[in-house]
Parts: sequence; C-alpha cells; structure tokens
Amino acid sequence: MPEKKIVIIGAGPTGLGAAYRLQELGYSNFVVLEAANKVGGLAASEKSPNGFIYDIGGHVLFSHYEYFDKLFDKLMGDDYQELVRESWVWMFDRFLPYPFQNNIKFLPPEIVLECLLGLIEAQKQPFDLSRFNNFEEFIYGVFGAGIAKYFMMPYNFKVWAHPPKMMNKEWIGERVSIVDLKRVLGNVILNRDDVAWGPNSTFKYPRVGGTGEIYSRMQPYIQAQLRLNTRVTGIDADKHDVILENGERVHYDHLLSTAPLDQMILSMKDQVPAEISEHAARLQHSGSYIVGIGIRQPSPSKKCWMYFPEDNCPYYRLTYLSNYSPDVVPDTKTHYSLLAEISRSPYKPVDRETVVEDTIQGLINTRIISETDRKDIVDTYLIERDYTYPLPGLARDAALNAIHPYLESRDIYSRGRFGAWRYEVANMDHSVAQGVEWANRMVQGDKDNELTYLAKRGC
Repeated sequence: MPEKKIVIIGAGPTGLGAAYRLQELGYSNFVVLEAANKVGGLAASEKSPNGFIYDIGGHVLFSHYEYFDKLFDKLMGDDYQELVRESWVWMFDRFLPYPFQNNIKFLPPEIVLECLLGLIEAQKQPFDLSRFNNFEEFIYGVFGAGIAKYFMMPYNFKVWAHPPKMMNKEWIGERVSIVDLKRVLGNVILNRDDVAWGPNSTFKYPRVGGTGEIYSRMQPYIQAQLRLNTRVTGIDADKHDVILENGERVHYDHLLSTAPLDQMILSMKDQVPAEISEHAARLQHSGSYIVGIGIRQPSPSKKCWMYFPEDNCPYYRLTYLSNYSPDVVPDTKTHYSLLAEISRSPYKPVDRETVVEDTIQGLINTRIISETDRKDIVDTYLIERDYTYPLPGLARDAALNAIHPYLESRDIYSRGRFGAWRYEVANMDHSVAQGVEWANRMVQGDKDNELTYLAKRGC
C-alpha cells in the first residue's frame, strides 16, 4: 500500500529524531516544517557577532538510551569532549559542592544545625509520596524547614518562576536528589565531601559548534524532506491540513506536532471541544532570558556549572561554557565565556532592558568576576525564549489525560519537551527518543512502545 503522508511540525530534537528514524526505516513520504532558518529548536546554538557561541540554556549530554548513544557516536565521531562534572552551589558567600543537601557541612555552623534539625524532624515519618499534595509540601516533608528555607524553596522559584505550591510532585524522579539522613549526618560529622550524586556525573559536549552541532549533523539525512523558514499558523483537523503563514495548506494523514501543546490547541480554533480548550488553558510554563558573556581573560576556573538560590543575582544557573569546548570562544588561551539563565513568568517578571546589566552586576555580587573585570567584557549576547520550562502544574496530568487521547483520535500526535508537556522526560535524549519511538509506532505499529512519552523509560 502507498505510504501515508506524515507531517512533522518542528525540527528540534523530537522532530529530527522522528524524521531521522523514518528515513532509517526506509520511509520517505514525510515533510518537516520548521519556522526558524536552522534546525535544533531549544537545543540549537547561536553565534554572536564577536565570534562567541552560546547554547540556548546550559545543555550537557548524558544519555539514558543505547539508541541515542549510537546515534551520537555516528554523528559526532571523535568530535566531542568528555568531561567530569564540577557543579557547585553559591550560598553565604561561598561555594559548596552539589547537591546542596549532601554538603551542608560547608555552611556556617548555625545554618548547619538548623538544616539538620529540620531534616531530622522531617524524616520522623517514612517517605510516602502520596501524603504530599504539591511540590512545596514535598520539599518541607522530605528536606525539612532549614533546607527548604535556604535552598529548595528559593532555588526552585528561581528556576520555575512559579511558587512550588503550584507544582505537582509526580515529576520528581531522578530530577531531585532524595535526601539520605545517615549520609548527610556522616558527611557533617566526618567532614566528608559528597559530589557523586546524579545521572550526569560525566557528560559529553561537541568539540565544535556548541550543543546545536549534534542536530546540524542530523540535517543532511532528512534534507530532502526539510522545509526551513516555514511557519505553521493553524491546523484544520477536519480536512487534515496544516496551514502555513503564506496561506499554503499541507495535507497529512498523520501529524506529529512538537509545538507547545497549548498553542497547538489554539491553532485548531473552533474545531476543538470547549473541554479540551479549557484543559489546554490550564497548562503553565515559564520563559527565559539566556545571557552570554565573553571575557578577554583565560578561564579562571575549571567549574562546569553553578546554582544560585539567593537573590543577589538574577540567574539560577551559570555555566563556564568555554570549559566545555575551545571552539565556543575566539581563543581559549585569551578568552572565556559564561552562560547565565534567568527564568521569567507573570509570577516572576524580568526587565528585558536591564537583564544583561543585572547579570553582570550579579557576577560581581557572587564573586565570579570583580568590578575591575568589567573592562575585559568583550561580548554580551541576549537570547530570549517564551517557552523554556513546561510546568508540571497541579492541573497538568488531568489536562494531558484529556488532550492527548482527543488529539490522537484526530490523527494528531503531540510529542517533545512542550508537545508532551512532561518535564520529567524533556532532556535532549528523552526528546529524541520520543520522536524515534513515535516513528516506530507509525511504521511498525509499536503503539505500546512509546514508553518515553509515557514516562516509563523506553527506546
């Protein structure tokens, strides 16, 4: 039988993953529609006029999937660096190793005591996720009042730009280090450093081109089916047409959308039942300003990235990006670069006009640079995105349980970081895997194997 026509909206990791897998399976009747002039989506990289390369956020590559590992090896060959994580938390005018809760011994003694007493009180009850109604209750119930006060509450607000009480607790998984009381006490009493937690203790990074290089190298495999600078403005689900900005209609039998789910529902206008529109309106997200800073000095540190829960700087995370690859600066012997991430939402507004200067002042406040280093800043670059974090809000799961089955009944599949709207499976490897598994389903009928999208592992 003739191949059914597949249309893919978006050439980010999920759209590219699906397209790559389709061609790998010998399927050719598909097209990828991308509004930007290049591939990569939120995983792309941008080059400033001064020759510095900045990622759209602090991406590092650690994979949960053999398929993704093999794909990376095929695309990148030997053109990558493998690094050991050096991540830190800046608090009380000092750096302590990440994760914070395992390294509170570095804090002032009275703060250590407050954190320990709170933790001991919280852990009098056995861990039971079901007894918490939201993420804030989880924080206090698992970490105690001290750790909540000094790190977990302020940091998570800076990241999500929403109060933690607005978030569910089902997303947590490996994203949050569940505190071990015996381990914390041992670290304090035995004066023991604890830096090994986490799925990304080692990671890879492209030697050239920034993170976006991975996706640029996928492009040749699907070039014949790729349409850049092609913005989708609507979906006519009744006629199975995608409507483009220029008025053109592209027919589909199956549609994979990696666009933000709430915006995609809006684009279907009056074809969507009121109940589905109401669910989509309950989905929440945050946007970001990403500020790149290029400095004409050798890098003063071997650190990878750092977390900043306090209000003496606008960013929640800062990356020594030039420590990842020499290619992202004009010359690593004489220059280094920093990447600052600042979240924003109606609950946490950020002034676009001052965000770069506020970031530089924050670097001084947190002793990353000194006032006299200002003269050596040779590059500033602002990236802004309205959608960077899909909030795992309290209404999210009910909304997704209604929206996704409805869309699939119309031959529309919404996948990816903002298509699936499941942050717990929104890393780059997860996002590629969502596309790969969806392509397998379309070609091979593997309906039950879209496990990543369902947050059940997969690939």
